[in-house]
Amino acid sequence: MRSIFSVLIALLASAAASSPALATEPVGVRKLSVVSPDHGRALAVTVWYPSKGDGAPVLVGDSRVFEGSPASKNASAGNGRFPLVLLSHGSGSRAEGMAWIATKLAEAGFIVAGPNHPGTTGGDSTPAATPRIWERTQDISDIITAMTRDDRWKTLIDKERIGVLGFSLGGATAMELAGARADLDAYIRYCDDQPSMMDCRWFRGGRGFADGEEVEVDEFDLHSLDKSHFEQSNRDPRIVSAVIIDPGLATVFKPESVKAIDIPLTLVNLGSAGHIPVAVLSDVLAKQAPTATYAQVADSDHFSFLPVCKTGAAEFLKSVGEPDPICENTGRRRADIHEELTSLIRQAFERTLKPGN
Repeated sequence: MRSIFSVLIALLASAAASSPALATEPVGVRKLSVVSPDHGRALAVTVWYPSKGDGAPVLVGDSRVFEGSPASKNASAGNGRFPLVLLSHGSGSRAEGMAWIATKLAEAGFIVAGPNHPGTTGGDSTPAATPRIWERTQDISDIITAMTRDDRWKTLIDKERIGVLGFSLGGATAMELAGARADLDAYIRYCDDQPSMMDCRWFRGGRGFADGEEVEVDEFDLHSLDKSHFEQSNRDPRIVSAVIIDPGLATVFKPESVKAIDIPLTLVNLGSAGHIPVAVLSDVLAKQAPTATYAQVADSDHFSFLPVCKTGAAEFLKSVGEPDPICENTGRRRADIHEELTSLIRQAFERTLKPGN
């Protein structure tokens, strides 16, 4: 759940899209601005969609470290009405970092939209903002409202078929949109008992990111968090399916709220049995939720959901002081892990969102 791009935030943020050398696949991509009526802030939203392939070729998410995903910028939308999938990225990441899966879903006939969550996105991420899940869920709900009312999108979106895909802190966001509610006292106990976990270290770290630069911040005390907001219901009834990868807050959701979830959940952990951090281990959640299915992706780790790393990326990350093993070998090619994940995610949404279900 902590910010995972540290030294590279400015670099990755500035390299979200560039011109590829090869022709792209006919997946459209557009950038939207959605203004939150509650927060009074603009969300930068990337939308992938089935298209006619007549836009300008771009690589979304291409950077010094990560391979980009080809798309057709501002292409005309394909004909038909499509299910909508909302993306919620991990802490310190960006929607463009999920381009690899968004592209595959758009190829399969989904419209996919993901915001860069203010306060927990690349170049704009602090410990104090990280546990404010209610703001992230509001971001997703605001996007659904905006797109289903916008003349450019409302005739393309099947409003009865809306799902959410979340990774890490985005997985916690998706859990709450599905109906789970967090317990602040349980979260405090979790960090007391598991101080080495990624999110707990982030709260104690005394650093954050603002305007693309690393900044000093006060250590964040979970006791100072607004309990009523942290524990409120953030269920959005328009969402009828959720796919959740390595969810943050996995140990602190109130069991009764998870048991009450009545939409299909697909929970996936990255890693072999016995090697998945307790912070995100979600097999218990899958047993609690009556509608859930559960899978583990062997020989992977939490960072395997990030884009495929370029040759030499691991060495480059070490040279700039990146502490996390973002591009380290897990025993499998990341592209192969992505292929397995794509199959799991696509099948889940095709089962739960395709017209006729």
